[in-house]
Amino acid sequence: KTIKLWKVHTKAYRIDPAESHGGFVTKTLRVPRMRHVENRVDSRVKRVFPNAHAYHINSISINSDDETFLSADDLRINLWNHGINDQCFNIVDIKPTNMEQLSEVITAAQFHPKQCNVFMYSSSKGTIKLGDMRAAALCDSHAKVFEEPVDPAGKNFFSDIIASTADVKFSHQGDLILSRDYLSLKVWDVRMEGRSVETFKVHEHFRSKLCDLYENDCIFDKFEACWSGDDTHLMTGSYNNHFKIFDRSSKRDVLLEASRDAIEGPQHILIPMRVYSGVEKRTPRNELHVDRLDINQKILHAAWHPTRPIIAIAAVNNLYLFRQ
Repeated sequence: KTIKLWKVHTKAYRIDPAESHGGFVTKTLRVPRMRHVENRVDSRVKRVFPNAHAYHINSISINSDDETFLSADDLRINLWNHGINDQCFNIVDIKPTNMEQLSEVITAAQFHPKQCNVFMYSSSKGTIKLGDMRAAALCDSHAKVFEEPVDPAGKNFFSDIIASTADVKFSHQGDLILSRDYLSLKVWDVRMEGRSVETFKVHEHFRSKLCDLYENDCIFDKFEACWSGDDTHLMTGSYNNHFKIFDRSSKRDVLLEASRDAIEGPQHILIPMRVYSGVEKRTPRNELHVDRLDINQKILHAAWHPTRPIIAIAAVNNLYLFRQ
């Protein structure tokens, strides 16, 4: 519920203790000798932004004006100034007067990468709402809403749960929106609200396991998604320490595993994995039956470097960096 602003920098020089008593001596001052020892990454808290959220924060997004940022929890989105930590402005509030009437919560929020007045947020109902801060101080009435039409014939008990949007990301140019629900990735055009323009299936083999996933609460897991630096590829996580990368132009995808068992030595080429269902049989090491997947090993957080072909994967208590 608290936000901290950190300064992270590389510290290249320090006082050499062995020579601190030597160095340059003047009549009134002894100057320690400095020498390059090693580059070290140093971090310290510059500012703390406390006591503005009653619920756990799920999103933080820096504005393109480099002066403000937003923070979101289940029911509210607040706007902060970097230099003021004791005051913020509430720009979205969906908390009902009677909490028994609560029908949805905010799951993610982000500023537009180029237009400082535009932001979006997603909800547990599967909708993505675009807000414009020029229209009103409180943006409860959205400027646009992106929502996939629901087929009544295919609706069941799990439909609303798996349709909940876990994460949303603007493309680097701001003309597209990437959203992640439980089973798929969707790409939206900001000029077309009625339907997504691209859909990619992440782990469709779990559709027949929704009842089991509901019983152990895994169906409520929130997976992040991200764009590549040139917006041509998409990436998101899955179970069994698997993550998936999609090529938007060819519609091809690759399933990879981030685990110490799959990595040998400092430089290792990841082998594409394949998950199959049906009758279990003897298969190569890179092929797994859906019943063999460990749902307790999951990749919820992933990030793609904005300019270089490097990805970061958080798997349980390990952080992996992979380079193309």
